[in-house]
Amino acid sequence: MSEQKNIILSVKDLEVKFKVRDRVLTAIRNISMDFEEGKVVAIVGESGSGKSVFTKTFTGMLEINGEVSKGEIWFEGQDLAKIKKDSDWEKIRGKKIATVFQDPMTSLNPVKKIGDQISEVIIKHQGKSKAEAKKMAIEMMAKVGIKDPDLRYDEYPFMYSGGMRQRIVIAIALACRPRILICDEPTTALDVTIQAQIIRLIKDLSEEYGFTTIYITHDLGVVANVADVVAVMYAGQIIEYGKVDEIFYDSRHPYTWGLLSSLPQLGEKGEDLFAIRGTPPSLFEEIKGDAFAPRSNYAMKIDYEEEPPFFKVTDTHYAKTWLLDPRAPKVEPPAAVKELHERMLTLTSKGGIYGER
Repeated sequence: MSEQKNIILSVKDLEVKFKVRDRVLTAIRNISMDFEEGKVVAIVGESGSGKSVFTKTFTGMLEINGEVSKGEIWFEGQDLAKIKKDSDWEKIRGKKIATVFQDPMTSLNPVKKIGDQISEVIIKHQGKSKAEAKKMAIEMMAKVGIKDPDLRYDEYPFMYSGGMRQRIVIAIALACRPRILICDEPTTALDVTIQAQIIRLIKDLSEEYGFTTIYITHDLGVVANVADVVAVMYAGQIIEYGKVDEIFYDSRHPYTWGLLSSLPQLGEKGEDLFAIRGTPPSLFEEIKGDAFAPRSNYAMKIDYEEEPPFFKVTDTHYAKTWLLDPRAPKVEPPAAVKELHERMLTLTSKGGIYGER
């Protein structure tokens, strides 16, 4: 799908199915995607589009009724899609591919001291002594912005604010020195000011340590500041992929236009906020054509009959829409999307959209 070099993770024709009572739900539908080493890749889309399911396959964390039914996931010369034993996943999960979840309290043990939770990860994955692990844990606490870490090492999670607990979860994830960090909506439960701090922290740490970040979010305002590359998901597929500026200022898929048009940060006083009409299709049923067609103002007859291929916009930008076929009528994106660059510049100058890139 791209011509990127230094690929750290490569997904080929991935399909994921779930058995729900006597029915089968296809949550991921033939995704192929490469992740470049050291980059921040944002995966965006509505709830239920498959963002979290997609990345759970990288760490073997699918629910018990789910399975990789087809495809390959290549990492360090190994096809992760073929791993079945939990003991084999332990060599990957946490140690090489770590995850930060949206609710830090689900990741922290409420009856165990903060410092001990970081130290035990260092002891397990780096083979350090208890004393060495404590020293490294305190250093990591300072790195993620915890003041007086030597004093706060022996405190419990309830003594920390939500933002500080999320910083500790990030510290635990990075204590393993992973090559890939998956951030699954890591700021959803936090207020806007703390969100900005956590977003900047993740960005700074990724630049310092050089790990690849996969950032899952439904908030394109976050994407504008944290990502190098954006993959837009809909109904279990990647439908557009490109550098962050290409997605924001030269997007080509009607669904991406809808997401950008509905950004609340870009709304103006007195104007109604845009909303994408309709609902996503049922993934229990076979989808014919373009899954977004019933909700699109730009759908053509072929969209209901045949699934579009990926069309190349640039060497780094692809979109899965028949609008890019040379035979398709020429259409213009919505006014809100065309004016996006100017609005973003105005907001950034005022400190909006979570600050500057």
